[in-house]
Amino acid sequence: MDKDSKEALQVAKELTAKFIETRTVTPGNFADIFPAIYNVVASAIARSGQCACQKKVAPDESATCEQASSGNASAKCAGEQKAMW
Repeated sequence: MDKDSKEALQVAKELTAKFIETRTVTPGNFADIFPAIYNVVASAIARSGQCACQKKVAPDESATCEQASSGNASAKCAGEQKAMW
């Protein structure tokens, strides 16, 4: 298991534990919910590796790495990927 997979698994486990605490996830729906949580986390980690932007950008806007650090959020990020929150 590579580093990103381990990180995704750990985050998915923590999120699922929080959902269990709030009674959103139960033993009856765990088998359906956990894989969905893991897939979302894993895809977010994969997307974050494609764009090295360091600043947060509004959800509907993209930025280049240079422009993100200068505060300009209207330009495209490298690889046409949108920065994650």
